[in-house]
Amino acid sequence: MKAMPWNWTCLLSHLLMVGMGSSTLLTRQPAPLSQKQRSFVTFRGEPAEGFNHLVVDERTGHIYLGAVNRIYKLSSDLKVLVTHETGPDEDNPKCYPPRIVQTCNEPLTTTNNVNKMLLIDYKENRLIACGSLYQGICKLLRLEDLFKLGEPYHKKEHYLSGVNESGSVFGVIVSYSNLDDKLFIATAVDGKPEYFPTISSRKLTKNSEADGMFAYVFHDEFVASMIKIPSDTFTIIPDFDIYYVYGFSSGNFVYFLTLQPEMVSPPGSTTKEQVYTSKLVRLCKEDTAFNSYVEVPIGCERSGVEYRLLQAAYLSKAGAVLGRTLGVHPDDDLLFTVFSKGQKRKMKSLDESALCIFILKQINDRIKERLQSCYRGEGTLDLAWLKVKDIPCSSALLTIDDNFCGLDMNAPLGVSDMVRGIPVFTEDRDRMTSVIAYVYKNHSLAFVGTKSGKLKKMPGTSLCPTLELQTGPRSHRATVTLELLFSGCSSN
Repeated sequence: MKAMPWNWTCLLSHLLMVGMGSSTLLTRQPAPLSQKQRSFVTFRGEPAEGFNHLVVDERTGHIYLGAVNRIYKLSSDLKVLVTHETGPDEDNPKCYPPRIVQTCNEPLTTTNNVNKMLLIDYKENRLIACGSLYQGICKLLRLEDLFKLGEPYHKKEHYLSGVNESGSVFGVIVSYSNLDDKLFIATAVDGKPEYFPTISSRKLTKNSEADGMFAYVFHDEFVASMIKIPSDTFTIIPDFDIYYVYGFSSGNFVYFLTLQPEMVSPPGSTTKEQVYTSKLVRLCKEDTAFNSYVEVPIGCERSGVEYRLLQAAYLSKAGAVLGRTLGVHPDDDLLFTVFSKGQKRKMKSLDESALCIFILKQINDRIKERLQSCYRGEGTLDLAWLKVKDIPCSSALLTIDDNFCGLDMNAPLGVSDMVRGIPVFTEDRDRMTSVIAYVYKNHSLAFVGTKSGKLKKMPGTSLCPTLELQTGPRSHRATVTLELLFSGCSSN
């Protein structure tokens, strides 16, 4: 993998933004300079404007920023090329359908449009920018000048998420050479499961104004390309929701990493208490009926301490050096994850945190084992959010290989045994909140951002030292140098 300076500097800027909350400054050093000559190019948003999402066009190096009420297009040296306003507007989150479709009796107030999802659709040369106004409608903007190509809002399928805050929606585009692409959308439902599926696959039509844009890939009276949380689940856990932390595609599957509550009985207790469990969700790209839905709990442990609250994740390759250590191929997929300690606090996580690595193939092997046992009729579906938790598995004579995509039975399915990651680094005082990783000179390197605004370079192998860069607390502006990124860690 060849690392371009603009690409990785922007990616580090994204890391800093995530780690520092609503910081409105990007920094970039255009070229490695001597210690005395260092100068930084900066970009500042409006005073009351927070940056929510960032994507980089891998072909041009142009940067797209999703902010409150605005989309920015920046050059690779952080100069503003064009902007597109997305808000504010009159709205009320209780209006469903939104008042732009029919009259709403709720009081309307001037409401900011918080960017919730930003994706580049390379095939059609457009940006998908979804916000918090009007139950989550999206704009399709031309990459060149951010001209609005379409803004579908006439059908209920056009409202993707009713959650108002940023960081609650994840999208993964699955591209095809001769067919329309698909958009897998995962979102918290905020107590409105009757309106919003928690995961669905949607059509990305070539025509940005087509009525079929964002329509379900398949939908009839009984089956659809979606997963809905049963309403009865909320009688057991009133504030139940599935929070999506990360999403990606690999091979024949789409994956989402989640955090979700469930009720458990502590050892020796007859009463149940609510805890949070981190889970990986997997779906086949070609599964229009979502019969392939499987979720598996993930976590990490070091020195007897459990780290179970997922904070961030990033998909990367193993690289030659770490691959040898782990016994995998250099091109095998690894998940670099950050967990905080415990299970009970989602919104107020403890400062103790761990950076852990998962080998994606091992997770897939565990899922295959679970599918094989269930199709032998062993156990139950074992999903905490199903109305009935003890639905028995049904037996069927068939071969389940690595790419099995399910039948209209034994789905959705849960794996009961947790897959544990490999702990690489722990931090006891300054919680890690974000992570990226890449391979440089055969070494797998990870960068984490912390709650206080530090950037740490973590080795994926003992050949590299851990480096730390102070970027300042949340109230200060962040800077990062290119030398840190390309310092390497050995001559190999």
